[in-house]
Amino acid sequence: MTTACPVHIDLLVEAGDWESEETLEAVAEKAIAAAFATSDLSVIENTEVSLVFTDDAHIQELNKMWRQKDKPTNVLSFPGDDSEEPPFGPLLGDIIIANETVKREAVELGIPFEHHLIHLIVHGTLHLFGYDHQIDEEAEEMEAEERLILASLQIPDPYKDAPLSADK
Repeated sequence: MTTACPVHIDLLVEAGDWESEETLEAVAEKAIAAAFATSDLSVIENTEVSLVFTDDAHIQELNKMWRQKDKPTNVLSFPGDDSEEPPFGPLLGDIIIANETVKREAVELGIPFEHHLIHLIVHGTLHLFGYDHQIDEEAEEMEAEERLILASLQIPDPYKDAPLSADK
């Protein structure tokens, strides 16, 4: 049984060689609905999340501006309000995903592009709820949630052959 997505998705294809907006919205709804169905996430009614699908050049600018890292990354998340505790909303936040990086990583990992994209949408969604991976303990908690969510979608563990690492 498919669970309905509990948030409204405001989707923008800004740059990059992405699938159609309809395809991306279906993938995003699947990923976010699974995150809510599997994890203890709660939002107020009529909450919105913004998903921006862009290219490496734009995400590199954002990464440099907000994280002082002058390189492209796969996903960035920006929480939408100052709330520290659930329920969150009405503006959950923004998730920005870079096309070339996601495609390259999927090839390097030998996994389907859609699986990697779903993983990154889940990852970005968890960031909007305060999950982080700056230290190993946080990384372990966040990765455990990601594994559960992805398993609910029959997507193999993306960390199975990768060592655990905090985002330094």
